[in-house]
Formats: sequence, C-alpha cells, structure tokens
Amino acid sequence: MKQIILVVDDDKMNLVVAQKLLAEEYRIAAVNSGELAFQYLEKHEPDLILLDIQMPEMDGFEVMRRIQANEVWRKIPVIFLTADRSEKTEETCFQMGAVDYIGKPFVPAIMLQRVRRTLELEDYRKNLERMVEKQLQRITQLQRDIIITMANLIESRDGTTGEHVKRTSTYVNLLVQKMQEKGIYAEVLTPVYVNYLEKASPLHDIGKITVPDRILQKPGALTKEEYDLIQLHAEEGGRLIQENMNRIVDKEFVEIASDMASYHHEKWGGGGYPRNLKEEEIPLSARILAIADVFDALVSERQYKKGMTLEEAFEIMEKERGKNFEPVLLDAFFELEGELKELIREI
Repeated sequence: MKQIILVVDDDKMNLVVAQKLLAEEYRIAAVNSGELAFQYLEKHEPDLILLDIQMPEMDGFEVMRRIQANEVWRKIPVIFLTADRSEKTEETCFQMGAVDYIGKPFVPAIMLQRVRRTLELEDYRKNLERMVEKQLQRITQLQRDIIITMANLIESRDGTTGEHVKRTSTYVNLLVQKMQEKGIYAEVLTPVYVNYLEKASPLHDIGKITVPDRILQKPGALTKEEYDLIQLHAEEGGRLIQENMNRIVDKEFVEIASDMASYHHEKWGGGGYPRNLKEEEIPLSARILAIADVFDALVSERQYKKGMTLEEAFEIMEKERGKNFEPVLLDAFFELEGELKELIREI
C-alpha cells in the first residue's frame, strides 16, 4: 500500500504540481488551508505532511504549533514548503520541529528525493522503535520470570507454595483496581506505580532467605528469640532489594519493592515491625500488600492449619480495621467479596 502524504498549500497550482510529482509513488491528500488540514487529521493519519508557510487566516507556523501540541499528530514528520529561503526562515522551520523544508518553485528531482529520504528515515525510526519495544518486552518478561522464580523458592522453604505469590499478587491487583474505581489515592496510583506494584509484590518475603530452615519449618510455637529472628526478614528483604536490584531495574521499582518487603508487617495503628510505623508513615504499597498478604494467609490451607472461609477471614480482618489495616483500604477490599469468593474456590 502506498504511503500517504498530506499537502497543505493555499495555491491550487502548487497542489497540482505536488500531486503530479508525487502521485506515482505516493497517495496524495491535498487541502488548501490549515483548517481543512485539521479536519483531515481528525480522521486520517498521513505518513508525511508537506506544509506551506505563507497561507491566509492560519499560516504554516500556526498549523505547526497546533500539530506539535497534539500527542498523535506531532509524531508525523513535517516538511515546510516556502519561497523564503532566508537563514532565519530555515532556522525557524527546524526550531518548530520540521524535519526538512523545500523551496519554491519546486524542483522536481529535489522535491522527490527529499520526500523519499524523509519517509525512508521515518520507516527506519519506526522499525527501530518496534525492535526496541520487542527487546524491552523480552527483558521485562525475563525480569518478571526471575522475580517469580526467586519468590517461589523462598516461599517453598517455609512449607507454602508458589501459589501464595500468585494469589497475593492477584489480591493486590484487585484492590488497586477497586481503589482506582473509587478514586482512592488517585494521585499516587499512576500507571507506572500500579505496574511496578504488581511486579514487585511477589518479592515481599524475599527476606525469608536469611531465616534458618529450623525456624521457618518449625511445626510448633516459636520461642521469643526465634520470633525475633523471623521478624528480621522484613528489614532484610528491603536491604536485599536495595543492594542487589538497583543496577538492573528502575529506581522507582526498587523503592516500591523495598517498601513492600520492609514494611508489610507494619500496622496502621502502630505496633508492627520493623520500625513501629503507623498510618501514612507506612508506604502505601506496604499498606495495600498487608491486606492481601493477611487475607491469603487466612483463607489458604497450610501444613499446620486448614483454610478459613471468606466470611471467617473477613470477620477477623474487620476486627483489625484501624488497627492492623487502613480503614479506607480495608473497606475497598471488602467490596471485592464476589471476586474473592470466586478465587477462593480455585484454591
């Protein structure tokens, strides 16, 4: 399929000449005003725009300003058409974002070569972007696979399974979606934050790697010394993420993952560990994870207990409203009753 060129020029003769020169290789859309150009752009996306500068009512520079202000249109390469070949005009053209300019009257060979070169470069740029995007997707998937594998290995040490990691991440995602629906912490829950929250949640117990097997796998009650040791996994998890991941993933991801690992045992009303934080001193990511983590612990069967029903889990968590859990987040989580029941059936 031929590439599309939008030619914008108030001189009908110039439109005819441009069409005659380019029609053999390209599909030409010709309009004689800036207003008509925008009407065309509302419905179509050309591969290139040839834009006259001197036009009545709305000149080419004003058209270009509006194109550059639009997130979609600004990606379309623009070549200015002008009879003014002064250095000042040339400088202005490039400052405004044009990829080239063509002098009038048109020299057929020059016009055709500049159009060809621009479209070839644009094709190269798009192909390069696609290649980079594919490579980025591969790297992202590899990072995710590594994170899940690490999390599963850690979880298996204390008798749980990798399913805990998946379920906890699912509960986190459901809660975040409900928060977005209700406008809770909308200023924090940016697309990047939400994406990183989902990817980081499986790492929340990575600090357990520092806890001896004899404590993690102990069937009976822990001594005070053993409980103190197991509590260290939170702070150790944050440290491990900060020290080992800051060179391979984005800084914001590291901060979110570290916060979730370090503070998911803090309590909204205080009294948690490792730092006895309370309320909004606790990072939002950790407050969200705390609800998902405790819920899964209650409803899941472990080697030392049976799983609770959703109603039993909700009853216990309701008693901790304002104590362990932030009220507005817990209320949003309770609104997910239908979705949670469906998930529990699959456990």
